[in-house]
Amino acid sequence: MGQAIGQSLSFGVGVAISPVPIIAVVLMLATPRGRVNGPGFLLGWIVGLAVLGTVVLLISSGANASSNGGPAKWVSILKLVLGVLLLLVALRQWRGRPHGDGPAALPKWMAALDTVGAGKALGMGVFLSALNPKNLLLTVAASAGIAQTGISAGEQAVALAVFIIIASLGVGAPVGIYFAMGDRATKLLSDMKDWMAAHNAAIMAVLMLVIGAKLIGDGISGLAG
Repeated sequence: MGQAIGQSLSFGVGVAISPVPIIAVVLMLATPRGRVNGPGFLLGWIVGLAVLGTVVLLISSGANASSNGGPAKWVSILKLVLGVLLLLVALRQWRGRPHGDGPAALPKWMAALDTVGAGKALGMGVFLSALNPKNLLLTVAASAGIAQTGISAGEQAVALAVFIIIASLGVGAPVGIYFAMGDRATKLLSDMKDWMAAHNAAIMAVLMLVIGAKLIGDGISGLAG
């Protein structure tokens, strides 16, 4: 099981360091409905990762992701494809980074976060965790990596749970800070939001480059083995 957790660790970190969802949850916490919407968003985030990860695990296990103690050929090919896609995401993020001293542009939908209810907050958490292209690629890679180890279904579930916990630290931290510090958290969360917004593209570009390169290396090693 340790190998399965190791396979998914870097992907969990990649999902956790997602500036846009972190900014979104910070903005929700700053609204009058923050005490409900913040935890609702976090719950949706966890549910999205759990559902997507479970589906990929079931498909991968049914398709024999493990072969003779190593990854099946199709898993190595999948890693190659995912790695290339992540490199393309890195390139797009780098090209889209803000230039000069102007403020970074945030998605237009964030302007309406002060009007969302608990249901929409939960739905946004699901969408940004499981259906966001970057997180979708990373979660698929993590789940396939767990399945390729050939461990039992129970151990796979534990490894997936560890991945989800790690992947939820980014959006979970602001929620924890908000409830632990109360009004004193306002400035800290605001500074966090501003820093994430300013460096979003650079953070994601470097992160996707590193993880994409790792996936391509793992894929080549699996095919050559």
